[in-house]
Amino acid sequence: MTTTMKNNDFTHIMKGRRSIRAYDPAFKISREELKEMIEEAATAPSSANLQPWRIVVVESEEGKNTLRPLIRFNTQQNDTSSAMLLVFGDMKSYEYAEEIFNAAVEQGKMPPEVRDRQLESILTIYPTLPKEVVNDIVKVDSGLLAMQLMLTARAHGYDTNPIGGFETDQIAAAFGLDPERYTPVLILAIGKAEEEGYESVRLSADKITFWK
Repeated sequence: MTTTMKNNDFTHIMKGRRSIRAYDPAFKISREELKEMIEEAATAPSSANLQPWRIVVVESEEGKNTLRPLIRFNTQQNDTSSAMLLVFGDMKSYEYAEEIFNAAVEQGKMPPEVRDRQLESILTIYPTLPKEVVNDIVKVDSGLLAMQLMLTARAHGYDTNPIGGFETDQIAAAFGLDPERYTPVLILAIGKAEEEGYESVRLSADKITFWK
């Protein structure tokens, strides 16, 4: 396959994505394929490679019943989708730094001296950062994961809907997570579309780009 063909395929995936609210309620994506999509999306970049994204997959009737009162006017996605993916940012993702960087050395992807230097910097700086700074970092990183997950889902033949309208102050605790550690970023509905969805209008590059 040529590079041009690959680029055309990716452009088709991006431009073919629609924000879908109604899904086939009888269709379920297997846990194996959901895990595969999450692993593919988790190749997204992150600050210091700390990968702060955490995902709660809500697929059971019990889980969706718990989520329903917390998502305001987005109940249709909850009731019909294969799953609702709750994306959180881990405020203490630096606690995984040693595991990540040790694995990089073991797999020959990083020299030990680079690992040691980076670990010293991360474990010195990150625990002392103001909460609002860490919150911004993990939300940006988790947003990259979420966008990549939407494109990955489209490549697998599924549709998604990113949701920002939910009770951000309640959702972590509702699913057994520490609200002080896990900050909610967004929710992704995923499933087999039961509607085509509308193609939306985008501002041109000229409107959103500043050349200096």
